[in-house]
Amino acid sequence: MVSLKKANCRLLVTHDDYSMMTKLPEEKTSVVTILRDPVHRVFSAYEFSIEVAARFLVHPNLTSATQLAGRLRKKTNGVSTLDIWPWKYLVPWMREDLFARRDARLHKNQNHVKSNDSYNMENMAMPLHQYINDPMALDIVHNGATFQVAGLTNNSYVPESHEVRGCVQKHHSLGKLVLDVAKRRLDHMLYVGLTEDHKGSATTFAHVVGAQVISQLLPSTSSTERLADNTSGEQSSSIKEFKSANDSYKSGPSDENTSETLPSEVVEGSSKSTMTVGKLTEAYEVCITSLRKSQSRRRINSLTRIAPVNFTKEARLRVPESTIERIKLLNGLDLELYEYAQDIFARQHDRTMQKLN
Repeated sequence: MVSLKKANCRLLVTHDDYSMMTKLPEEKTSVVTILRDPVHRVFSAYEFSIEVAARFLVHPNLTSATQLAGRLRKKTNGVSTLDIWPWKYLVPWMREDLFARRDARLHKNQNHVKSNDSYNMENMAMPLHQYINDPMALDIVHNGATFQVAGLTNNSYVPESHEVRGCVQKHHSLGKLVLDVAKRRLDHMLYVGLTEDHKGSATTFAHVVGAQVISQLLPSTSSTERLADNTSGEQSSSIKEFKSANDSYKSGPSDENTSETLPSEVVEGSSKSTMTVGKLTEAYEVCITSLRKSQSRRRINSLTRIAPVNFTKEARLRVPESTIERIKLLNGLDLELYEYAQDIFARQHDRTMQKLN
């Protein structure tokens, strides 16, 4: 995450929820986000938390792994995965689980595991069906996008967020209130993208957000001033709605990828006088291709420590339909929010394509 203490900070890429807006100058801030299919998001959360946790299995025991990780985080100025929501909760949870299962295998002298179901290999890792029903997942993973956009995750700056989530889990009808807040937030955002339509999202992002970033690098014009005025009005309205919504939660009955934005290096490393949306898109394609290759290599290396576990698209197809339906049931708010986001994205994308044509 970019440091807000830097005077020239213009781009903040974060997993923080919408309550972060209470820490930013609302009249100068635009918000963008990318939503993911809820079922895919749950699979991804499960896979990534185990993948990162597996990296620690190079250590002889959990104590050694935890202590070394703590020392390394103190020495580096960078941001660790263990500093980022929700991984700062999910990875330690899975790390402890993986070490416990490895210790159990050693105790039983079980050196080889024969199975072709990577999502239900309990001797190696927590099965998916167990993961999705655990209290940790119920609080953080399920409907995570809705609570994130509403600013009510367990990482929220809103003191009442824990109480609100508890009420929604006990009285599901109250989730509609949180969902309505999240929908209004999306309405006021500068850009809403979809992980599943990567190319379309990148194109729209470049023309909507990239154009604004480029305009900030150039001398102020009447058009950019009008854009700033419009953004200010939208954010001011959103903040007021946020506060009034939380007031209604207080008086109510008692009763979870990944945002991505333009890398700052792309803008900082380019000539201000020659930067264009086209060049921005080209730079992004180079960046994302390299990133995907790096992530793939890292995943392969991590999962070798819990082989034969191997998370692939083919392996996902073997997950029982009952588990998929359970995920959908637990993510009803996210399913509706994603459908709403699809409509917003379609309109934004159509407007962008019309301008290009």
